[in-house]
Amino acid sequence: MLGLTLPALVARVLTLVVAFTVHEYAHAWTADQLGDDTPRRNGRLTLDPRVHLDFLGSLMLVIAGFGWAKPVPINPYALQRRSPAGVMLVSVAGPLSNLLLAILAAIPFKMGLLSPYDAGGRLLPSLSFLLTEFVFINLILLLFNLIPIYPLDGEKVASYFLPVEGQRTLERFRPYGPTILLTLLFVGPFLGLDVFRWLVGWPAQRLFQALVL
Repeated sequence: MLGLTLPALVARVLTLVVAFTVHEYAHAWTADQLGDDTPRRNGRLTLDPRVHLDFLGSLMLVIAGFGWAKPVPINPYALQRRSPAGVMLVSVAGPLSNLLLAILAAIPFKMGLLSPYDAGGRLLPSLSFLLTEFVFINLILLLFNLIPIYPLDGEKVASYFLPVEGQRTLERFRPYGPTILLTLLFVGPFLGLDVFRWLVGWPAQRLFQALVL
């Protein structure tokens, strides 16, 4: 959290509350619409952030600019009875909700009503700064969650589109997914392998420029 100003901290906290809540609600709502009542029975079909936020994942977003929430439980068999693409649709709903939030928050910039990164006060961010952070962090969450490594949403999305052998490969790596993610995130940059910068950071900057500037 070193170097993070109070306005930036406030902006990130407000962003994570909205972004994570909507992301997980999108998973739950999509599953419910596809005939799986598991999220509803587990109390996840709600916009109450207290149900969705994970302490460590939220802390990581504040400190590092990325993070996670509590995963929404689903029943893949109930979803597949309705549609072979059921699990994929539920998985992609979360990242797409972050894209939608980013697009909506970028409208005032595109309309010329606000300029990005206008400085706020010493305690609270300006509306411009808040929306700038909101757009960028939602784009980070969009791209980060689409990485095809378990437990991220992208693993299930990729599995749907891959041939059977590719699906089996993802399944073999699934038990090691969290370890692979943490290794790539924290060790990779020291070895000159900054995968997250290539797959998340740079694309997020390009999308941000397209939406805001």
